[in-house]
Amino acid sequence: MLRSLKRLGMLREYGARLRSFSPNARLYLLSVVITGAAMGVFRLLFNFYALSLGFDEALLGNLVTISSLTALIAALPMGYVSDLLGRKASLLISSAMLAASFLVMVLWQDKFVLYAMNVVSGLAQSLSAVTNAPFLMENSGEEERTYLFSFSMGMQMAMASVGNWIGGYLPTWVARMINAPATSSSAYAGALFIISIIAGAATLPLFFIRQSSLSRQERSVFAPISYAYRHPALLGKLILPMLITSLGAGLIMPFMNVFFRQVHAQPDPVIGTLFAWGSLAMGLGLLIAPPLAERMGKIQVVVVTQALSIPFLILLGFAPVFWVSALAYYIRLALMNMSSPVYQTFVMERVEPSARAMVASLVSMSWSFGWAFSPSISGWLQVRYGFAPPFMGTILLYVISIYLYWAFFWHGGREKAIQPAAAD
Repeated sequence: MLRSLKRLGMLREYGARLRSFSPNARLYLLSVVITGAAMGVFRLLFNFYALSLGFDEALLGNLVTISSLTALIAALPMGYVSDLLGRKASLLISSAMLAASFLVMVLWQDKFVLYAMNVVSGLAQSLSAVTNAPFLMENSGEEERTYLFSFSMGMQMAMASVGNWIGGYLPTWVARMINAPATSSSAYAGALFIISIIAGAATLPLFFIRQSSLSRQERSVFAPISYAYRHPALLGKLILPMLITSLGAGLIMPFMNVFFRQVHAQPDPVIGTLFAWGSLAMGLGLLIAPPLAERMGKIQVVVVTQALSIPFLILLGFAPVFWVSALAYYIRLALMNMSSPVYQTFVMERVEPSARAMVASLVSMSWSFGWAFSPSISGWLQVRYGFAPPFMGTILLYVISIYLYWAFFWHGGREKAIQPAAAD
């Protein structure tokens, strides 16, 4: 009885946190829902679309590299753009650029166009990445902040789950309408055209966001540079573990659909359903993270959940049976990714408001760095040696990053030694 009452109290507390979201945050979440569904379909089908055009896995790796390298190079300039234009305009521009890049890749099926639009996509993702966290910080209070970060990513993953499920069947539906094979380039192109239009609709809620402005001091070009000069060690500790994680993720994550098709011989609908349930598992994990962080501590949640994911990553890559690999895929996704918004909150709370866009840029750069170089290496390894070497590299890099989180922020109570920034 007491346990049931306690659970009821936790649910009420969770609901109260969600109800306290600001109008700006709610509009942003609506845009996230639309984008999440569109991205779920696009990420599932794009590799198959490119392969159907006659390109190989090496090109897929190069496209991811181009997009991520662009995001890496553009991250710091985009941080200043975000401060200069404001969060609303930055979100609008990034959303429109992303939808446009999808549409052009469908309309012009050329290698040069694919590369060019991945540059545009990288710019859009860079501007979005450096704007999201400061926007959420500026539109939330201390009590609901971790919930907003987690709910934003959780809704994105949940809708990606819907997108993955739809994406598994959408080429078949399009193929019936145009009387073509379900795995033809025409079927994939038709499906991605529909998704491009839906992605464009994600800009609509952003028009109604009320613009908040930074003070003159916070808008100063020199404020973030001054902060970096005064706190180089802190910035290094905040960013290095994410950099190493990104190097590992870039070896495997862009190729999971190819992995399940080639290693386990699964068709598109099965892979789409698998990705759908995987995104849903990740979304549920993200929604569980905030109350865990309140009880355990933010960095404790990061270390424990990521460490628990390692055995399932090993099973995912090396289990000979499909259902074992699929089950490991679900559990690993939920455990490894549920701490991401918790760590974003942890980072944003430890820097001054004037430096948040700059720090978000550095975080974005650290994530893009791995995705800029690892996919090309992984594509080369897959063509010659299969998936075993990329998986082994991912496992090793993840273990190193988890150790760094523990050593920098948990061991010896170092998390408490870092002073949070003053409240806005």
